[in-house]
Amino acid sequence: MVLITYRILLQRDVLNPYGVVFDRITDKMEESCNGIPVLDFESLGLHRKRELIDKKELKIVGDRVKDAFTKAGFCYLKNHGIDQNLVSQYMDISRGFFEQPVEEKMKHVRGTDSNFGWVAVERESLNPERPGDLKEAFNYQPADDPDDWPTAEFQQASRDMYLRCTELSHRVCDALSVGLDLGEDFMRNAHQYIGTKENSTALRSLYYPPVPPESSIKPGQIRLGEHSDYGTITLVFQDDIGGLEVNIQDKGFVPATPIPGTVVVNIGDLMQRWTADQLIATKHRVLIPEVEFKKRKHRQSIAFFVHPDNNYMIECLDGSKKYEPISGLDYLNYRFSLTY
Repeated sequence: MVLITYRILLQRDVLNPYGVVFDRITDKMEESCNGIPVLDFESLGLHRKRELIDKKELKIVGDRVKDAFTKAGFCYLKNHGIDQNLVSQYMDISRGFFEQPVEEKMKHVRGTDSNFGWVAVERESLNPERPGDLKEAFNYQPADDPDDWPTAEFQQASRDMYLRCTELSHRVCDALSVGLDLGEDFMRNAHQYIGTKENSTALRSLYYPPVPPESSIKPGQIRLGEHSDYGTITLVFQDDIGGLEVNIQDKGFVPATPIPGTVVVNIGDLMQRWTADQLIATKHRVLIPEVEFKKRKHRQSIAFFVHPDNNYMIECLDGSKKYEPISGLDYLNYRFSLTY
């Protein structure tokens, strides 16, 4: 009877303590949420020294990361090693900036000569076929670190968050390198200048303000238009409001339901190009909530957009010449020209 009950549990959806329904669990105890794999990153997490990471574990996790990016383009990582207190602190400090009057935020607006600063509501259209996105953002890169920050606290929190995200990104790249049979250091070597002027990796705090009355929403306007990211990988930390949707093959757009303590990771168009379409840069979006009380609440997330070094030449890894070689910076500038 015990054996029968155990097998039934393995065949049904499992509800975790946070109310997130996971898809069917396999014999390997792999989890997914709405078709997005949930991977345990404990053996590669930042709580472990890199030199002590077991090579067999690196291969196991690397294969799972590659498989997730091949089938879905997205995954969740749990036990990744970034302290949730740091994530929450950064969101809290960022929110304090976003809730200021527009005239105050305009003092720190993103210019045309750097990627630092505030981006206003409707300034971006990540899906050019829709009106401007109903979101704000604040971008940060250590190479663009001026003296006129809104507060010293915001500056320090941004520096701390950028550093930890860099460390985690390198670990994810290590896993992906091994999963692609490129050797552990291949991807790390292509991203060795993160945080300097030789690399365009950026930290972005995203703020979706409460939605105004329906009459002020333009036809087709949503919080974040359908798009795929530009670079190698993106780390996304969500609050508990939800709203992110991912276009999974054969499923359509599904919720990337917030799972406490996890980070969502996806690949960008440049990574898909790099692998000659072996890995998938999946489109995603944030709709306006249908539930009335959620419309009246703000939503926050943190995105860390990882790009290869500016002068690094991206060539198809399989030698197919499917795409012309292009430098990391040239590709990014091309994509920026379509967004702004």
